[in-house]
Amino acid sequence: MFDAIRKYQRILLSILLLLIFPAFVFFGVSGYDQFLSDDDNVAKVGGARITRQEFDQATRRRLEQLREVLGDQIDASLLDTPEARREILDGLVVERLLAQESERRHISVSDAQLRNTILEIPGLRKADGGFDMARYQALLKGQGLNEASFEAQLRRDQTLRLLPDAAGAGAAMPRAVVDRLIALQEERREVRTLRFAPADHAAGVRPTDEQLRKHYDDNAAAFESSESARIEYVVLSADDLARGVSVSEDDLRSYYDQNKARYVAPEQRRASHILIRLEANASAADRERAMARARSLVTQARAGGDFAALAKAQSQDPGSASQGGDLGLFTRDAMVKPFADAAFAMKVGEVSDVVSSDFGLHVIRLTAIQPAAEQAFSIVRPAIEAELRRQLAARQYAEAAEAFSNLVYEQSDSLKPAAERFKLTIRTADGVERRPSASADKSPLQHPKLLAALFADESVRNRRNTDAIEVGNNTLVAARILEHSPARRKPFEKVQSEVLAQVIERESRRLAREAGEAKLKALRGGEAPPAGLAAVRTLGRGTDAQLPGDALDAIFRTPAASLPAWVGASLPDGGYLVAQVLKAVQLPPERIAERRAAYESQLLRLQAQQDASTWLTYLKARASIERFEARLGERSERTR
Repeated sequence: MFDAIRKYQRILLSILLLLIFPAFVFFGVSGYDQFLSDDDNVAKVGGARITRQEFDQATRRRLEQLREVLGDQIDASLLDTPEARREILDGLVVERLLAQESERRHISVSDAQLRNTILEIPGLRKADGGFDMARYQALLKGQGLNEASFEAQLRRDQTLRLLPDAAGAGAAMPRAVVDRLIALQEERREVRTLRFAPADHAAGVRPTDEQLRKHYDDNAAAFESSESARIEYVVLSADDLARGVSVSEDDLRSYYDQNKARYVAPEQRRASHILIRLEANASAADRERAMARARSLVTQARAGGDFAALAKAQSQDPGSASQGGDLGLFTRDAMVKPFADAAFAMKVGEVSDVVSSDFGLHVIRLTAIQPAAEQAFSIVRPAIEAELRRQLAARQYAEAAEAFSNLVYEQSDSLKPAAERFKLTIRTADGVERRPSASADKSPLQHPKLLAALFADESVRNRRNTDAIEVGNNTLVAARILEHSPARRKPFEKVQSEVLAQVIERESRRLAREAGEAKLKALRGGEAPPAGLAAVRTLGRGTDAQLPGDALDAIFRTPAASLPAWVGASLPDGGYLVAQVLKAVQLPPERIAERRAAYESQLLRLQAQQDASTWLTYLKARASIERFEARLGERSERTR
């Protein structure tokens, strides 16, 4: 056998090359390596891989969503925790499961459903109700998308929602359960309270020197000076690069010409209104009275009545009533949908029918229309220049970031090469502590990842540069320690007053709690109520401005049949609350009936969510899922 192999060695090598070469052509060396390796996977669902690239993309999407809600100052490190990474991975697993289940059941979103979803996107309707294709294309172009990719993603997202929605569609809630929940939630209790505050006992606390010394020894970490350092650092940011970017006038004009659809001022309308306030949970009788009043105002206004005078006399909108109901110019998306739909369907001088919104009932009179108009280049030029600067800076930053990271790593004994290469200022800071300060500001030096790298053993011992650390949106920082001060325990004599204050606070809390518990025991044993009880108050189950949740729980935990009763609870300030619960005040049956619809709707939504969650749990339990969570925290670390 071995003789045959030796004999035909050249032929066998040729065959192997023919088999292997196409793989290198199509995938490259790295692709071929990944084909043989499973290290890029962060999970497998039914044999289908979820790659690290997909996970990183999902993380970026989640960060963008947070920035839309909380603003650009959101710290990216919020998603760089084991819990956050696990949650994002679980979302990808669920998406993959739903996609597989939808394919197995041949479920998809039809073209008609997709079209209706797109039509519901705000701002894509013309004044005549038609679809604004130019604005739709401009919207996609502004996000770097084309119609095919956007609609494919939208169809996929809608398909993934169909099965969970179907799982929750059968939610039901018995009326008896709803009524009982309303009765419990809306129940009120009459109480009298007595507080035992730590401050009332502070004067009686006189700790000995031995007690102070013991507290000092038992809480040594609390009296340490923080580990700190004098450092130098450099910051590379896209914002700084943008300030050095120049954009030609021809580029600005060309961008304007290519994106004219984006620079159209939307149609605005001017209207006056009369508001009759109406709560969402108002009774049928209250609703009918408000509607009758609003209809009467419509009749008066259409009969030639002075609308401004009617608004001043009748409107319950404090912001516009004194102005005769005038709301000024507004775009469609500036108003709640029912109001906007009515105002943008009217002609100048018309008075609307009664319009219902979350704020109440409106009577609207349209006073002016300002049509949509193309904005002149001179007006939008500053915005275009800022946008092009940002785009060019982002591209420069992407190129500079890798070179910056390599440079601070490769020449790790100095920040000067990186500073000279990218024209950065080497800054210094003294007294930088290992732990972020309690009043942590937006300084990059307060970023936990930078501090962790800065005070790592190697950085402290060898005074090496840290790696380039991302501390914000398109911002990298590298730093190195110049002088290091280790943590030291402060001498007792220097912190004696602080020790004394802590011991007095601790003992005052203990005495207040013990006094409250003793009084509660005496009152339950039949002692007469003390003179210091507060006046009777009626409390609900919701959060009370003066009572914490634990105290309210104690008050409402006692069965109504056992009242009156004495209860007690610890307070967040270390004090103690004693409360006499006198009686329970139940909601009348007619009020329960009035609120039933709102409660039932909310409970059904919660039940539907729970049903969908239960179904997803079942789906995950029966599927073959492998998670490689250890890979989620991996980074391309280089060993020095």
